Amino acid sequence: MILSDARIRQALRDRAIVIRPFRRACLGTNSYDVHLGPYLAVYDGPALDARRPNPTREFRIPREGFVLIPGQLYLGVTEEYTETHGFVPFLEGKSSVGRLGIDIHSTAGKGDEGFCNYWTLEMSVKLPVRIYAGMPVGQLIYFEISGRVDRSYAAKSSAKYREISRHPTPSRMYLNFAGSRRPSGARRRR
Repeated sequence: MILSDARIRQALRDRAIVIRPFRRACLGTNSYDVHLGPYLAVYDGPALDARRPNPTREFRIPREGFVLIPGQLYLGVTEEYTETHGFVPFLEGKSSVGRLGIDIHSTAGKGDEGFCNYWTLEMSVKLPVRIYAGMPVGQLIYFEISGRVDRSYAAKSSAKYREISRHPTPSRMYLNFAGSRRPSGARRRR
């Protein structure tokens, strides 16, 4: 079942859901609107490799906005930090964003119980679109869990996205391959 606004408010009071910053006006009937953070990143190489870390180039979205172009994958990040305990969060794009031809995630719309971080967005567009930091970009929907959770995402040693960051996090798929190690400095900031 999807949590209603009243259940989301109760979960916020109980700290089963944490949203920072929290804006009352962003709470919908059964969802919470999240906003685009100030950073975008693009991969540097001509081809990505699932077995290796892929360096990115990160930049701040200028005040006048930034035009996303078709054929380019952009990694964005939510302005909001979230925690979810005892529920499963889903991030979906807002309909107004979809009507501009912006996809905010390729495949990663479902979060895990115990996820505590900013959300990285895998953004792509159908047509060139100017976007702005702080614009509403998606909505979080929370689902009840049936049954006991034996191991929360926050407790999994194999969880690849536990390090809290206000910056877009590139794929860490390479950590799934045997013998891989976590390299330092896979991201380059500008």
